[in-house]
Amino acid sequence: MKKITLGPQTLIYPMPAFLIGADVAGKANFMTAAWSGIACSKPPMVSVALQHHRHTLKGIKENGTFSVNVPSQDQVRETDYCGIVSGTKQDKAADCGFTVFYGLLKTAPLIEQCPLNLECKVVHILNLGSHALIVGQIEETHASEACMTNGLPDTDKLKPIIYSPGAEKRYHGIGAPLAQAFSAGKDIKKQG
Repeated sequence: MKKITLGPQTLIYPMPAFLIGADVAGKANFMTAAWSGIACSKPPMVSVALQHHRHTLKGIKENGTFSVNVPSQDQVRETDYCGIVSGTKQDKAADCGFTVFYGLLKTAPLIEQCPLNLECKVVHILNLGSHALIVGQIEETHASEACMTNGLPDTDKLKPIIYSPGAEKRYHGIGAPLAQAFSAGKDIKKQG
């Protein structure tokens, strides 16, 4: 397969489409972020990269807490809206009809309509240039009962949104399963 060099790019496929929540001056605000992911298992931590001027970052610094809300495919309009409108000008929670609730941390707003929510306490904020990397310890996880199978979240029921950067700039759902994890590579392992 012939390769073409593109120079340094921020292209990783797929990227999640999360709604990051923070109280800013006592008001719940949510923004869309794709540059996010799990950072550690013990203790459980997540990382989120936000531009320094983001209104949500102001609230994260103010309270030392934030939420990661995993929207489902039926919330793609709201997810996009939270990424194209600033919380300095609009009440995004009201505009989207979000039911906001608070859990253990009291200052990390969560979206009831999202099937999965993480409450996070800030551990580190690293200035990386154009973005601040926020590392948060997951203090509590909330999952919608309807999205569970055998006591665990089920991707087929969660129906998370993924973002596709590059030429497409589109949101996608997750496709059909390809193989069983921790099993599909066993044939190769036996050969080695």
